[in-house]
Amino acid sequence: MNSHPKKERTLVIIKPDGVQRGLVGEVIHRLERTGLKFIGFKMILATEKQALSHYNKDEAWMTKVGENTIKYLKELNEDVTKSARQYGQGVFDGLVKFLTCSPVVVMCLEGNQAVGIVKKLVGGTEPLTSDIGTIRGDLTLDSYGVANADFRAVRNLVHCSDKVEEAERELAIWFSGKELINYTHISERMLYDVNLDGFLE
Repeated sequence: MNSHPKKERTLVIIKPDGVQRGLVGEVIHRLERTGLKFIGFKMILATEKQALSHYNKDEAWMTKVGENTIKYLKELNEDVTKSARQYGQGVFDGLVKFLTCSPVVVMCLEGNQAVGIVKKLVGGTEPLTSDIGTIRGDLTLDSYGVANADFRAVRNLVHCSDKVEEAERELAIWFSGKELINYTHISERMLYDVNLDGFLE
């Protein structure tokens, strides 16, 4: 990948809840208005193998998530019947099941600080606490509490990469090299060109 900042790439997945609620166009509209360029785009049914590779969680993650689940159950005076590791595994299995339950839209966007721009636009992982103006904050209302109580994945509409390195790893799961198109978008001249001439007639 080109190391110039304007060539930074990130992955966005509109999850099953975004597709099923008819929010694909709204999400794309918000992303496109930033000036980022779509260089890969498709609707697919994610396989279990892709979902497992995508989430790629380790034992420490499973235990931490499980501990949070146990804490929440105790706050509700519910019985704790499993270990933290088992609860964490349940959350992980729920993520995989949710991502593969219905079509998703997978996108690669390119542009200056693409990872950070998309993260800012998408908002925090939990919709309930996401800022107003973000995709998750404006378009859905789920919370960790409700998801944990129902033992399911948080329905937060969109996945986006957290770091450049993560984006590179994730993009390789969802796109082959030939599916990412290198092209010049006319708006790039206004965004990046250092020689702003030729506009006046």
